[in-house]
Amino acid sequence: MSTLPWWKNSRGELFVIAQFVLFGLIAFGPRHVAPLPAWGPAWSAFGHAAGPLLMIAGAALAAAGAANLGRNLTPFVCPSAQSVLLERGAYRIVRHPIYSGLLLVAFGWGLRVNGLLTLGCGILLLVLFDRKASREEELLLLRFAGYAAYRDRVPKLIPFIR
Repeated sequence: MSTLPWWKNSRGELFVIAQFVLFGLIAFGPRHVAPLPAWGPAWSAFGHAAGPLLMIAGAALAAAGAANLGRNLTPFVCPSAQSVLLERGAYRIVRHPIYSGLLLVAFGWGLRVNGLLTLGCGILLLVLFDRKASREEELLLLRFAGYAAYRDRVPKLIPFIR
């Protein structure tokens, strides 16, 4: 464990702060940009139907990933000292199922509330999680001999897309 102050970002603390800021904006931030027209009734109906389905699927995927990690769960990019390489459960679908699940929840919420800004924050969260996962994977490659083969076999964040 690092003894550097949190603002030095030695464990990825700034990623954690940024993701919670984006979670707050997604949940409670503004939904629309005034000069842009609102979604039409067809898109609104689609969002009201598809949004909750994405949110349920995302919550299930994130919960499964967290359950698979168990005591090794950490918000930081550095794996815990007792961690092992997981290739089962949700980790067979994507390498970062918690991030993937949270993204599904964010995009589902954006669709449900018909919020263009909410969806925009979801895109920012996708970029953040992609960067955070890349940094985490640098450390996992150093820690686990089998990580390179696992990385080549399993998609990063989006199932079926490498």
